[in-house]
Amino acid sequence: MGTRGRYPDIDALPSSAPVFPLTGAVLLPRVRLPLNIFEPRYLAMVDAALAGDRVIGMIQPATAGAEGESMSPDLARVGCLGRLSAFSETEDGRYLITLTGLCRFSVGAELEVDTPFRQVRMEYGHYSGDLKPAPEPDLDRRRLLGALEAYLQNRELEVDWDSLEGAGSEGLVNTLAMMLPLGAREKQGLLLAETLNQRAQLLVTLLEMDRSRGSEDDSDTPLQ
Repeated sequence: MGTRGRYPDIDALPSSAPVFPLTGAVLLPRVRLPLNIFEPRYLAMVDAALAGDRVIGMIQPATAGAEGESMSPDLARVGCLGRLSAFSETEDGRYLITLTGLCRFSVGAELEVDTPFRQVRMEYGHYSGDLKPAPEPDLDRRRLLGALEAYLQNRELEVDWDSLEGAGSEGLVNTLAMMLPLGAREKQGLLLAETLNQRAQLLVTLLEMDRSRGSEDDSDTPLQ
């Protein structure tokens, strides 16, 4: 059964779930996020998810890098619930998992729990539309892919262009928003975009701004 059949509306979603605070990592509906789990508290989180509803909320700390400074950093106000759709265990005791995005949530409250991992009460009402495919955005694919190509060249990165060019608009925009090495604030901005169209426009803007900054840096480099 697909996630749409399992969760036809927000009433079918769990009212609370464990959360994985991770700077620079966001999850979006219908996109898969691979994760390498090795900290004991998050190994316990995966065990609990496997024994329960198989769901985990991805959320960023409110301050970049805070999860390395505190066991309980303040959380961003919005994250995304994911279903644990793939799981394997390595010989050295790590878990390799995949979360498939279900629906964004606002943090209603953090729960007082005795588990080593954190849990929150989730409010989905503002994001009920996430449970069905987004309307086709007004997307200039040529402009987006051109900006992406320049961004990747500046950073000496590579992607599977055949997969990107064959992807639908929602999958293309959301996958890039999740997988590109953008800053934590930029990632959160993409997560918070109200519509897929707004997310696509913001993504293009971020990529083109990065290219502009690269050009400015080049112009400031003395001639040899």
